[in-house]
Amino acid sequence: MLFLVVVIALALVFDLTNGFHDAANAVAAPVATRAMRPGPAVLVVGCAQIAGALLVGTAVADTVGGVVALPRHLVVASVGAALTSAILWNLVTWWWALPSSSSHALVGGLVGACAMTSGVAAVHWGGWHDGRVSGVFGVLLGLAISPVAGVLAGGVFGRLARTGLRRARRRVEGALRVGEWGTAAALGFAHGTNDAQKTMGVVTLLLVAEGHLAEFRVPVWVKFAAALSLVLGTAVGGGRIVRTLGRGIYRMRPLDGLVSQGGSAGVILAAASVGAPVSTTHLVTASVVGVGAEHRRHRVRWAVVQEMASAWLVTMPVTAVVAAGLTPVWGLLA
Repeated sequence: MLFLVVVIALALVFDLTNGFHDAANAVAAPVATRAMRPGPAVLVVGCAQIAGALLVGTAVADTVGGVVALPRHLVVASVGAALTSAILWNLVTWWWALPSSSSHALVGGLVGACAMTSGVAAVHWGGWHDGRVSGVFGVLLGLAISPVAGVLAGGVFGRLARTGLRRARRRVEGALRVGEWGTAAALGFAHGTNDAQKTMGVVTLLLVAEGHLAEFRVPVWVKFAAALSLVLGTAVGGGRIVRTLGRGIYRMRPLDGLVSQGGSAGVILAAASVGAPVSTTHLVTASVVGVGAEHRRHRVRWAVVQEMASAWLVTMPVTAVVAAGLTPVWGLLA
C-alpha cells in the first residue's frame, strides 16, 4: 500500500512537470502580448483546466490506461519506471526551455518499461475502433497530426483574421487583448480535457491493478488531483516555456495570440472527443509558427523551431530506453 501511494505521488509530480511545459502554453500568448499579467493568466487558465478535467469524459484517460497490458504484479514497478523517465525528460527539456511533449514522454516510458518486463507483445499497439483511437497507434497519430494541424490552424485563421481586420486592426487592438482572455480560458479548458487525463489514466491503472477499483473508471478525486497538479506546475515553473513560445519563435501581437490560442483549443477539443492524446505543446507551438510564417516568414526564428522539432522526434525513443533501464531498479524496490 505504501509503495502504491509513492507511485501515485510520483504520477502527480509528473503532472506538475507537465504543467511546466504544456499548461504554460495556454498562458504564453496573452502574457507575451501583454493582454494578461502572469498571475491573472494562471488563475483564469487554472480554473478552466479544472473545469475541463471534471466536465468532459475520460476518452483520453482510457487510451493512455490501455497502452500496456501487464500482469498485475508488474504494473506498479513498470509505471514507476515510466513516470521516472518522463519526469527526468520533462525537467531536462524545461531547463533548456524547450517545449516538449509530456504526453509522448509518458507513453514512451510506458512502452519501454512494458517491453522490458513482459516483451513487446504486452504493448497495446492499438488502432481505430468505433470512432475512437486506442493504444500506441492513437498516440503516434496525435504525434503526426498535431504539428500539421497547428500550422494549418495558425496560418489559415491568421490569414482570415488579418483580411477581415485589415483596415481596423489598430482600432480594435484593445478588443483583441480582451478576446485573448476568452481564448486563453478556452485553451485551458481544452488542455484540461486532454492533458490532465493522461495522469488520470495512469493513476486509475494503478488502482485497478492493486484491486482498489473493480473496473477502469476514473474517480473524482483523481480528476481533481490531476487538474490541480497541472495548475500548480504552471504557476511554479511555466515562465521558461512562456518566454520561448511568446518571444523565442516569433514576437506575437494581440491578433497572433488570439488566433493561435483559439485554433489550438478547437483542435485539442476535437482530438479529446475521439480519445486521441494529442500534444498541446506541439499544437500551440506549431500554431505560433503558422501565424508567423503566414504573416512575416522572415521573422520566424527557424533555428529555435528546428531545436524543438528535434526534441519532439527523440522524446518517445529516449524515454522508452531510459524507462527500460530503470525497470530492474524499480523491480527491486517493489
